[in-house]
Amino acid sequence: MIGKETPVIKIDPRDTSRYKHTRIGVWDLYEERLTEYWPYIPGSSIRETCGQIMESMPHIVQMLRDVLSIRRSWLLLSAFFVVEVLSSLIPAISLWYFGQLLRLVETAMETHTVNTTILIYVAVAHLTCKVTTRLLHYARSNVAVLMNISIKQFYAERVLHEAARLDLPTYEDLDIQRQFASVLSSSGRSIAWNAIDASINFATTVISVVFQLSVLFTVLREQQDGFLLMIIGSSQPIFEWYSTRKAIFRPSVWGANTTNKDYIRMKGLKGLCDYLSHRKELVAGNLGQYITKQYHDSAQSIGDDAGSFLELHSLHVMKKRWSFVSILYEIMRELPQIILILRVIQKPMTVPLALASLFLIEHTSRSLIFDNFSPYDHHSLAAHLADVRVLYEIKNVENKVIDGREPFPENKQSLRSGISVEFRNVSFRYPGAEKYALRDVSFKIGAGQLCVIVGTNGSGKSTILKLVSRIYDPIEGTILIDNRDIKTLKLADLRDAMSILFQDYTHFPLSIHENIALGNPKLADDFDKVREAARLASAEEFIDDLPGRFNTYITSSEEDHAKEPIFCGGRPIDYSTHSTEGSHVTISGLSGGQMQRLAVSRTFMRSFVSGSDSSVGMMLFDEPSASLDPRAEHDLFDTLRRWRGEKTLIFSTHRFGNLTRHADLILYIDESIQEEGTHDELLKKGGSYATNWNLQARDYI
Repeated sequence: MIGKETPVIKIDPRDTSRYKHTRIGVWDLYEERLTEYWPYIPGSSIRETCGQIMESMPHIVQMLRDVLSIRRSWLLLSAFFVVEVLSSLIPAISLWYFGQLLRLVETAMETHTVNTTILIYVAVAHLTCKVTTRLLHYARSNVAVLMNISIKQFYAERVLHEAARLDLPTYEDLDIQRQFASVLSSSGRSIAWNAIDASINFATTVISVVFQLSVLFTVLREQQDGFLLMIIGSSQPIFEWYSTRKAIFRPSVWGANTTNKDYIRMKGLKGLCDYLSHRKELVAGNLGQYITKQYHDSAQSIGDDAGSFLELHSLHVMKKRWSFVSILYEIMRELPQIILILRVIQKPMTVPLALASLFLIEHTSRSLIFDNFSPYDHHSLAAHLADVRVLYEIKNVENKVIDGREPFPENKQSLRSGISVEFRNVSFRYPGAEKYALRDVSFKIGAGQLCVIVGTNGSGKSTILKLVSRIYDPIEGTILIDNRDIKTLKLADLRDAMSILFQDYTHFPLSIHENIALGNPKLADDFDKVREAARLASAEEFIDDLPGRFNTYITSSEEDHAKEPIFCGGRPIDYSTHSTEGSHVTISGLSGGQMQRLAVSRTFMRSFVSGSDSSVGMMLFDEPSASLDPRAEHDLFDTLRRWRGEKTLIFSTHRFGNLTRHADLILYIDESIQEEGTHDELLKKGGSYATNWNLQARDYI
């Protein structure tokens, strides 16, 4: 939907709220400021995060209503929630059974006997928890896939609808493109499902943490130094988690440059010496000694800061790693061993119990932290909910071409004699362009007339057609359609009343039948009309020669290369050779002339009457014969001339030929109207039209 381009990231050093500046030697480093490292709370504060979540709540409520309206969603969501809750309780249950092992160790130290029944009971319970966890994980994965498929399809239709309604100026806006690109799932998961999954995961994480801590406290509270062991045993996983997370959360956007004149000169002098292309002048000019001295002077001026950015940055990073936290981390790593040595000296018999307790605490802490707060999980709950807000806000994107309110035409039968067009002092400049495409253009084309707009490339010919069809609106002046301001007319009615062939026409990733039929969706299922449109455009003959005829799909070589092969018995199948009459057949490309005939066929589809509706009253053609051979061009223009008087025909072209000789009105344009009149009138004037006509006619004399 949205074209993918390599993004160009621009860093504004003046934006101190977003970018942090660090001076490293001669280098200026600019890094995007990171949010806090907390797993579910991005931003600078809990208050800010809560504000973000509250801002997203109306959209979350709407999302839940929409999701619950999907078939089977109640059942699947309920099953998913139950599975998640059960999965969050199992670690606490397993921990409780580990606690029984501690009691077993304690009893064994006191009585010098082991209760094998309890040992077997605990072992079986532990294995049961593991098997149950695996089964619940399997069930969760299956339910998640089903929910994601349903939700993704539901919102794909929503996004497609919102994208399809946008006009060209709006869709060309890079901000709008980014907004739509952000709601497209590149990972295969729906934004809505990600938000639901993250919300349930947050709730069950709280449940899991609370229950595991409660069980751990219950198991250790009766043990000597149990609270101390809990602090010591959990400290190492906490510091490890913090260090890992800090290492992962590095700025993804950064840039470095230097404005130090001595360093820049050093690099230039080195390049002068290193590159072979400079060697001839270096030797002939006897510059070796001078370059060496200048390099030495510049290096002395800079001192130890004369390193490359990577060298100095590595030193900078190593200095940052040396901190109080790193020292504390090393102390906490060794503290458990020190405590154990002290316990051995004081109470040798309690060492096995202390070892088992430390193992239990460290294992539980590591599981709690790394399983529930993974340092590799960059996307927070607040971010997922914010994504939902973006998903729903695309419906608020307003088109830049404002729809009119008046129906057109008032009488459908009036289309049978064409539509008049008048430009009054119209000027237009494309978005982002400095030069005007049209400036102060005025003309009038009567209903049923044949008008040809001629001029050089870039003179504004195509722009006139785009303004008539309201692909764009002029920035100055007025356009009248049947003496009514074009901006007051309903866009759907206006475009239904005309058929357009653009110079930069495209072909849809559909069958040839649909490529033609979509010119008139009301007759899309009428194969006779589709074939008739192809015949009028001289496309019928080559289409019938294609392997799938009208059911053939056209694809580019790039699409062929990216297509996944179908495998059977480990061997790829060329499915294009397994098609039968009426089935899907794909060919790789057509000639330029064939492609243009298909585009003309689609345009002709609009000329057919569907039911009680009249056909279009205006046909616009932008360089319609650019890729056609002389015979096809003659047949096309012969067909179009027969509609003269019944439809208003407007052509833009840089080729002068028999079409201009039959025109009721010729407009010679170069940003503004330079000449207008009939063919004979313009030849008599001897102006630019006559000059260009004679230049092209000379080749045929």
